[in-house]
Amino acid sequence: MKSLFFLQQFPESLLRPTIDFILSVQCEDGRIPWQPGDKTDPWNHIEAAMGLSIGGEYGAANAAYEWLAKLQREDGSWFASYGEAAKVLEDKRETNFIAYIATGVWHHYLITGDENFLQRYFPVLERAINFVLRYQSDEGEIAWAVNKDGNARDDALVTACASIYKSIDCAIACANQLDIEKPHWEQAFERLGVALTDKPHRFDRNWESKARYSMDWFYPVLTGAFQGDAARARIAQRWNEFVIDELGCKCVSDEPWVTVAESCELTMALLAIGDKRRAAQIYSWLHQFKNEDGGYWTGFVYPDDALWPEERTSWTAGAVLLAADALSGYTNAADLFTNHGRELTNEQAAFAQAQQRRSGEAAQ
Repeated sequence: MKSLFFLQQFPESLLRPTIDFILSVQCEDGRIPWQPGDKTDPWNHIEAAMGLSIGGEYGAANAAYEWLAKLQREDGSWFASYGEAAKVLEDKRETNFIAYIATGVWHHYLITGDENFLQRYFPVLERAINFVLRYQSDEGEIAWAVNKDGNARDDALVTACASIYKSIDCAIACANQLDIEKPHWEQAFERLGVALTDKPHRFDRNWESKARYSMDWFYPVLTGAFQGDAARARIAQRWNEFVIDELGCKCVSDEPWVTVAESCELTMALLAIGDKRRAAQIYSWLHQFKNEDGGYWTGFVYPDDALWPEERTSWTAGAVLLAADALSGYTNAADLFTNHGRELTNEQAAFAQAQQRRSGEAAQ
């Protein structure tokens, strides 16, 4: 397994069933629920759609984004959860869920070079980002959720803000590609970054600290808020609390439960700090949790030798594919979470230009 990576070799035979698994969960209208008959939330829907883009299923990925576009509210938001038969849970809107559309759109554009796609969905992500930034405080952090009446829920989460940080970065990249200036996005991005690195007191103000969650540990590295020596120090500081040899990354430090999605995200965070060896090692442990249908079980309680919960979600499959791409360099979006420069690489720029030429020739 480890030898497949870092050689531009995507393990097609291993992961094609995982791509097909996401396709099997996707509904006719483009929605991708957690699993058949389950709820759909915007963030995990996009995570699964990104897996489809990696797998070359561009039509299915586009349908996923179109489903979101059709459901976007006039203010740019989405509700936190959508159920079967269009039943909507309207109690709150989570800001990191809303912002993630920018990450998904930029990811799909990097893979396909499809300028029409970028132009189609830029207004969607623009409205989403503008909505989210209404809830940024003077200190830089962003409220984690918004009530139905439009009032913010008064606190912020490290993981959620780290995810938003990456989404704003991707939104700016989309704008730059379209020659659109967004100075207020740039300012918000910088302020949020400072909050994440220098203002820990702005998070978990009104509830017990979420530091026991592994995502609070590595997400600021995964999304680029911490880079270089600071990122390496952050990962080293709590490694032994969260990583279980031969299994993966725990979801929370005080529970004997490793989860596949968190392990995949940690894999990418390790690549971001240049630790390729441990990234490949952790990823190699995860395929023992793959089911015959191509899906991956959410987690494993190791004292009980038990898979728990008994679910295989579309977003876990998406995370598996994102990590595989990051390890193998398979697509032009492989470094989205591992190299936080906003400019296209020479290869990405050449690919995008070639795709634009092909589109122009096809239109003639």
